[in-house]
Amino acid sequence: MFGFGLPELLIVGFIVVMVFGVGKLPEIGSSFGKAISNFKKASDGKDAVELNPKKEG
Repeated sequence: MFGFGLPELLIVGFIVVMVFGVGKLPEIGSSFGKAISNFKKASDGKDAVELNPKKEG
């Protein structure tokens, strides 16, 4: 997995806990999950924005 082993992941996790604190972890996880979901929707083209809208009238 990208050259990351268990010791590296534990160190990164420890740093995240030290920086953000235990109370913010659920909020960060939720935000991260929403970001991934939005990225997947955008890459599928579901939220595509029309660059040249049709003129009405």
